Formats: sequence, structure tokens, C-alpha cells
Amino acid sequence: MSSHSPHGQSPLRTVQVLGGGNAASSAHVRSLAAGLVARGVRVTVCAPTESDHAYDFTGAGADHVPVPRSSDPASVAALRAACTDADLVHAHGLHASFRAVLALGGRRTPLVVTWHNRAHAEGARAHLLRLLERRVARAAAVVLGTTSDLVDRARRTGARDARLAAVTLPGPRRAEEDPERPRAKVRAELGAIGRPLLMAVGSLERPRGYDVLLDAARVWGRLDPVPLVAVAGEGPLRAELQRRIEDEALPVRLLGRRDDVSELLAAADLALLPGAGESRSVLAQEALHARVPLVAALTGGVRELVGDAAELVLHGDADAFADAVVRLLADPERRDLLRESGIRQAATWPSEDETVAQVLSVYDELTQPLPMI
Repeated sequence: MSSHSPHGQSPLRTVQVLGGGNAASSAHVRSLAAGLVARGVRVTVCAPTESDHAYDFTGAGADHVPVPRSSDPASVAALRAACTDADLVHAHGLHASFRAVLALGGRRTPLVVTWHNRAHAEGARAHLLRLLERRVARAAAVVLGTTSDLVDRARRTGARDARLAAVTLPGPRRAEEDPERPRAKVRAELGAIGRPLLMAVGSLERPRGYDVLLDAARVWGRLDPVPLVAVAGEGPLRAELQRRIEDEALPVRLLGRRDDVSELLAAADLALLPGAGESRSVLAQEALHARVPLVAALTGGVRELVGDAAELVLHGDADAFADAVVRLLADPERRDLLRESGIRQAATWPSEDETVAQVLSVYDELTQPLPMI
């Protein structure tokens, strides 16, 4: 596949537009940037400054242009300037894609959009999100969806060309594991010695299903020993969740934002995914790679990702979620089976190289000159 511009005189120049609010899309853009740069593509990442600090796009060989998570005129103008002379713009997520549409207004630069998740909202905001989806889908040359559900949604919304994206969990960019901090020490730090450790990861937002998790934790509080639920993540629901934990004396700890999630997960007995926050969950992928049995709410994206390598329960059903965890804690053979199934399932996911190759083939379709007939 080519990495040259349509004129064959200089390397292809792409601009990656990122909102910065989603771990899966941010990690994907970092991985994609590194792979494209290695293939001779010039990459500019437009994202909030804190995203570059967290994911080091410049360390991957990309240029970073700070653009806030906003659609105000100043942010759109900054993005429009960054897209000057770009051969192609690739936006990730609905809001970043909408900003890209505004920035490219009047230009013929091809726009590729990746939808990593379905945006959630209620009331008037839900209507606004539908309007944004329609505007973005119709403006994009290609919409890539990380699940079949998202691809179908893009087509229903008016996309000219919607395809399933090859998106994998990037290789670890985590701090080196501390050899003096083995599994037992992590568990001791969390207060999980002599009791099961259940691990959830993700921003503290409504779609993540933490209300279901706390409802289920009431059931686990009757077990002996009582499992500890540890939640790594930060967000607007922290105060509300903490009040419930204290008022109901739930066996749950909110750990805040952590940079040692891989170590926390490796120390856990089970990984928990109670909501629908991500269509292609980073936690689900990391759990299967780490051989940690997963209990997850059944959504189209999760089923497509993990197959039969997890305990899947009806979304929003706290009793079913609690029962699945209780059964799994009592069944070591089932946990072993899920560990082995998880490794086999993870082997079916595309590699980082395959992901980059698919994206680059789309870029070439949109930027290479048509053959003379």
C-alpha cells in the first residue's frame, strides 16, 4: 500500500482529530499514528493538551496541535488551520467528527470518521446527538464502525460508505511493572487479603452502569468472605457514588484515576463490565489478555468482541449481574474455562499491523488518482 500523496511527490499527510475523552479512541489514535509514521505517512494529531501528555502522540512521531474539546469558533478555527494542506482528515468519535465537519466546510479534503462508541443522551440532548450523527455520517467519505451495530447505525443515518473497522487493543504503553509489587502486594494495598477482588475500570459516568454495580454489591455484601469491588476511574458521578457506598456500607472502593490498571487487573479474581460505555471495551480486551474472567452486561459490541469467553448478563439487570458473579466465584473450573476461552478469543482479534493496514488502504482509496482508461 502506498504512503504517498495523490501527486506522488511527497508523503501522504493526514490529520487525526480526537476529542480526548475516551481511552479506547485515544489509545487507538496513538497506535495508528505510530504505525502510519512507520510507513512514511506524515501525521498531525489534533487533541487536547492533556491527551498528548497521557498518550504521547509526539513520542509516536506525530505532530501535536492542541485543540480543546469544544466546537466554539476558536477551536474550529484552530482545527481548520491544522487541516490546511492535509491530504485526508480522520476524526475519531462523534463530537470530534462534528468539529472536523465544521472545520472542513467548503474544502474537498476527504474525511474519514471512526465511531468507537454510540453516544448516549436523554431528552433534548438525544435529539441533538441524532442530528450530529446525521450531519457527520453524510459528510464523511467513509465511516468506520468498531462494531456491526455502529456500522448499521451509520448506514441508517445516511453514510455513503460504512465499514467494519479493524481496531485492536494497542500494545502496552504502561509503566514497567514493579518487580517488588507482586499480585499479593497489590491486593494488600487494596485491602483484599483473604477475600475476592472484583475489578471495574472506566470513567464514572452514567452509561458505565455503576448504579447496577452498586445494586449488585449489596448482594455480594452477604457473602463470606465479602468480595471487595475496586473501581479505577474518575468522573462526574464520583460524589453520588461515594454517598451511596457510605450510606449503604457497600464493599466498594473508588480508586480514582490510576496509571497501574494492568497491575490492578492482574491481581483481580474477576473483571466487571456492568454498563455499555464502550462498544469495544478496553477493559474486556485487557481482561481476556490477562486471563482474568470477565462478567459483562450483554450489548452487541461486547458479544461481538468476547464471544463465549465471558459471563454475559442482561444489560441493566443488577440481580442477574450479582448472581453471575456469585456463581463464578464458587466455580473454579468455570473460571479456568473462561481463562482459556479468553486467550483463544483474543487470538482472533486483529493485530496493530492489520489495523494500520486496513486504515491505510482506506486512505489510499480516497487519495490515489483514478487510473486513466
